[in-house]
Amino acid sequence: MITMAFGLFWLIWILFTTLTKGVEGMSWSLFTEMTPPPNSTGGGLANAIVGSGLLVLWATVLGTPLGIMAGIYLDEYGRRSWLAEIIRFINDILLSAPSIVVGLFVCMIIVARMQHFSGWAGVIALALLQIPIVIRTTENMLKLVPDNLREAAYALGAPKWKMILSIILKASFSGIITGVLVAIARITGETAPLLFTSLSNQFWSTDLSEPIANLPVTIFKFTMSPFSEWYQLAWAGVLLITLCVLLINILACVLFVKKKY
Repeated sequence: MITMAFGLFWLIWILFTTLTKGVEGMSWSLFTEMTPPPNSTGGGLANAIVGSGLLVLWATVLGTPLGIMAGIYLDEYGRRSWLAEIIRFINDILLSAPSIVVGLFVCMIIVARMQHFSGWAGVIALALLQIPIVIRTTENMLKLVPDNLREAAYALGAPKWKMILSIILKASFSGIITGVLVAIARITGETAPLLFTSLSNQFWSTDLSEPIANLPVTIFKFTMSPFSEWYQLAWAGVLLITLCVLLINILACVLFVKKKY
């Protein structure tokens, strides 16, 4: 009880501070205007919001199929094979790896070779953080499907690939989607990997082959500045990310409850 109260105290304090300070910077211009130059009035986070959306979207497009396919292999094909054990071991390491290490790794193999920052490097870094979560969730959800369903499908003459697509994935669909949503929430507020990969851009840009604006790095840059206008926009950006993460986690919980009952 004491431990729960201690955790809730800090959570409520953080949410209250974020809400009170973030609301002050909320306005229509926040969603319609670009990030302002130093020591200027007005401006918004439109380019950073769109940039973050693109990075998370493409990271999910790349990471989700790879994670689901790897999870299917581990449960349906590998199980106790030596290759599956190695993949699980590597996946456990990636799950606990600091995000800054992943960002530095992508920086060395992509940014250093391209000799400039880019949105695609940020996408790959975020996808590498997302894939282990999807793999673990997919494998765990597939394990919950009773083997009787597999045996029944085999008895009816269904090939293994069709059994997986039509029965196993359908039975565990809600759980897998929950894992994907948790992975999206995980990467939405990541800053360290983007500092080494996509960096930022003060102007409107959707070109992922060049540096692109994003909320986490913009917030980091604005909070480190001495300008009050930037500081207020940073708190508004923090509130936006917090609300997005909360909504995604609530949606994941709702899906999990529906699956359970």
